[in-house]
Amino acid sequence: MPDFTPGETGTDEVLFAQDGVLGRVLLNRPRAINSLTREMVRAVRARLETWADDDAVSVVSIEGAGERGLCAGGDIRAVREAHLAGTTGGVDFWADEYVLDAQIAEYPKPVIAVMDGIVMGGGLGISMFADARWVTERSKVAMPETRIGFFPDVAATYLLSRAPGELGTHMALTGTTITGADAVHVGLADSVIDSTSVPDLLAEVADGRPVEAVATGAAGDEGSLLAPARGWIDECYASDDPAAILERLRAHPHQDARAAAVEIAARSPLSVAVTLEALRRAADARSVREVLETDTTVSARLLERADFTEGVRAQLVDKDRSPTWEHARLDEVTREEVLALFAAAR
Repeated sequence: MPDFTPGETGTDEVLFAQDGVLGRVLLNRPRAINSLTREMVRAVRARLETWADDDAVSVVSIEGAGERGLCAGGDIRAVREAHLAGTTGGVDFWADEYVLDAQIAEYPKPVIAVMDGIVMGGGLGISMFADARWVTERSKVAMPETRIGFFPDVAATYLLSRAPGELGTHMALTGTTITGADAVHVGLADSVIDSTSVPDLLAEVADGRPVEAVATGAAGDEGSLLAPARGWIDECYASDDPAAILERLRAHPHQDARAAAVEIAARSPLSVAVTLEALRRAADARSVREVLETDTTVSARLLERADFTEGVRAQLVDKDRSPTWEHARLDEVTREEVLALFAAAR
């Protein structure tokens, strides 16, 4: 194991090492499942810029410290606190985070994302656009933002809108957690590998073996739980009207469809409507960066709405899991409200 040390910014919440030809990024907040802070984001950005021009580094890996996961997302509690304090800290965090996501998506050298354990929200932002996305038998992948009055940002809608059928819509609206095999099926990962093999695989890359020749785990539909559900998912979610989707799910004979309706009905109605709009727009986007530009607009505007503050309170601060949303029902959210949140976007 190489010696991991802090980067140029000095924070020890993310560490770096050069291991042969491999530049390694280690998110180092294991007690918080490596949730991203602005300091971490800025440190990774700086080191990636350095390695981009370093001929001794030919590939980069992104890993998480501890056994719980790569990254549970951005530090949303800190975003809420900054907003309540009247500062721009939350918007500033997202601005830096989205730049990092684009940097990874466009990086001139191969990037490996070790998506072991929990990978959610901003954790997907730093991994789903990597060149080699390794999930394991322990992976738990999700974009659960509708639970906290937000929406799947970090350009997640770019990939979710391109998932088979309406699987991405189901994931985004419900915020459901999926397995590594499902992540491969929907296009958020490339292969399922055994978690115990990760050190050896990284060692092979460090020794100069091509990234594409290393991970040979399961791909395709093997082991996917979502693939067999395409029937009712495609039938129910094929609409641009969120209220219509909810009613189709409620009326469907399949019990999983009705369970999905219960999940969506418990989410922020405004967030569900915004998420569906974001998905449909992202399907026509030409690049990840284009979607991130839209996300910049929508995230700043949702921060000003009551549901974000209330959702984070209920899920992460008081943890009573009983949010009082701005709208009582999904059919109360008007089309005009949703479009206003995208007004500065394409």
